Formats: sequence, C-alpha cells, structure tokens
Amino acid sequence: MFGALRQLFIPKPPSEVEATYIALLRAARNPFFFTALKVPDTLDGRFEMIVLHLFLLQHRLIGKDNESFCQFLSEAFFNDMDTSLREMGVADTGVSKRIKKMGKAYHGRLQAYAAGLNDATALRAALARNLYGTVAEGDVAALNQLGHYVEIMAKNLAATDTDTLTAARYAWPDASTLGLYSRFN
Repeated sequence: MFGALRQLFIPKPPSEVEATYIALLRAARNPFFFTALKVPDTLDGRFEMIVLHLFLLQHRLIGKDNESFCQFLSEAFFNDMDTSLREMGVADTGVSKRIKKMGKAYHGRLQAYAAGLNDATALRAALARNLYGTVAEGDVAALNQLGHYVEIMAKNLAATDTDTLTAARYAWPDASTLGLYSRFN
C-alpha cells in the first residue's frame, strides 16, 4: 500500500539517471584502479571507488539547476547498495543499519573530497584515509596517481556541458589510457 502511495507522490527518476549510474559503475570498477593504483579489491574498496566517481559527477552538477538529477543519482546509489546487501544475505534489520552507516560515510567523503579539490595535500590525505585505509603499507606513487586521476576527471567533467552529463551521453574515459602510470614511474 505504501509503495502505491509513494508512486503517486514521489516522481520516478528519468531513465537517464539509471544509464548515468551504470556508466559511473563501469568507470569505478575499472580493473586499473585495483591493479596499477592498488585500491583494495574488496567490498570496501569497490564502495569507495563508486563514491569517488559519484562525488566527481555530483560535484560538477551541484549548483547548476540539477538538484533533482543529483538526488535521483544518490537514490540510485543507495538502492544499489541496498540490493547488493540483500543479495549478500544480510537480513532486513542489518540492511537498514548498514545503509545508515554507508550514508554517513558517503556524506563524509563528499565533504572531504570537495575540500581536497583545491588542495592536493588534503585530497591525497582523504584518498589515503578512505581508499587505502585498510592497507597495511601504502604506496605513495599509487596514491599520487589516484590523486592525479581525480584532478584530471574534475577538469574533464567541468569542461563537459551539463546536458551531456544529465542525458547519459557522457563516456567516462578509461583510467588506464590517461597516462597516469607513466607519469610516476
């Protein structure tokens, strides 16, 4: 019953949101991050890469009359996380607790990455804490490469017109083709 009422009062996201989110997922799951850049290939590492890409896109769109698109994108992310938890066998009571924890982490990451876009040291500190926090010994070269990737992508997205981004026509570049690895070796 509540589902039917919700459908009456809450607008359905445009199909472009789902297509945009799927493209974002593909970019975040690029094996290059988990091999060359040494992001842990774990549930936490994958979560962090999705949040990082979501941040990059939403940061570009915020304040440009795209609040509803960004909200729908966030909802797509949390629906995906909910579905993933349930597929892993987490009980209903556990799902809500974990989603709440993910929500706090998500908002914290958005703030930390936004603060780091104009400060390379702060950006790398946030990346080290969030993406490499579970690694016993970090690799400074990999961290610098990932920081450079974030900087390149922020500029790339800033140079892309809003209609391309919100119409699901943006093609995320393959991180392995950006020349990151060669810059630091």
